[in-house]
Amino acid sequence: MKISLNGKQVEVKSRTLELLIPERGLHPDALIVEVNSELIKKEHWAKTIIREGDTLELLNFVGGG
Repeated sequence: MKISLNGKQVEVKSRTLELLIPERGLHPDALIVEVNSELIKKEHWAKTIIREGDTLELLNFVGGG
């Protein structure tokens, strides 16, 4: 299915956020997720269904100093 991920059209296989994160090679502990401009808490990732045409923003925080 095609979605918009961080501003780019991509094809994904996963149907939930919980499955999409590892599919994209991301570490869930340092990630903020928005689906269609709505912030999704980590405890809701397993129940959040991804649909054709959805817009996702995955923001990965990196520590530094």
